[in-house]
Amino acid sequence: MIKNIVFDIGNVLAGFIWQDFYRSFGYSEEIFEKLSDATVRSPFWNEMDRGKLTDEQLLDGFIQNDPSIESEIRTVFQNIKGMILRYDYAKPWIKELKSRGYHVYVISNFAHKAHAECIEALDFLDEIDGGILSYQVQLIKPAPEIYRLLCSKYDLKAEECVFIDDLAKNVDAAMKEGMQGIIFQTLEQAKEDLEKMLSEGK
Repeated sequence: MIKNIVFDIGNVLAGFIWQDFYRSFGYSEEIFEKLSDATVRSPFWNEMDRGKLTDEQLLDGFIQNDPSIESEIRTVFQNIKGMILRYDYAKPWIKELKSRGYHVYVISNFAHKAHAECIEALDFLDEIDGGILSYQVQLIKPAPEIYRLLCSKYDLKAEECVFIDDLAKNVDAAMKEGMQGIIFQTLEQAKEDLEKMLSEGK
């Protein structure tokens, strides 16, 4: 029986709109591609979510990926407030689930900088029962330990949880730990899949 709904944040409860954010600076397409490759599309991006490095160390790492755009990287990462988009449906969806007696948690790969500077887009965090942001525990999905940590921290049974994430690899990892899983594609689809699970009492 499902008692707990566990959400990812990025592109599920809030939009990770880095492309729009980068383009808002008015750089050429060539610079946009270089910025993307040096940061978000770089394997080093995971270190931002892992939370083991300082902001300056992260910045240095991105610059080392492409020193030719050091100025642009520094400008973009001075404040990343616009990188996360508030989804109007997030808070009402969480409130509705809680009103029906379900507990709501999050597990998200999330950087300290994004948490601090994009907090206005994360107003739904006031409504949840708890959760884990990767930088806080220095673990990132799909590491199995992050799912186990949520369960141990809040005394949850994995089989009583359903995990909703937009990436299949993260959902697969949660299911290997005993959770039910839903791959978020659209709000309508995710709600429909969730209601089916809840009604079937899985």
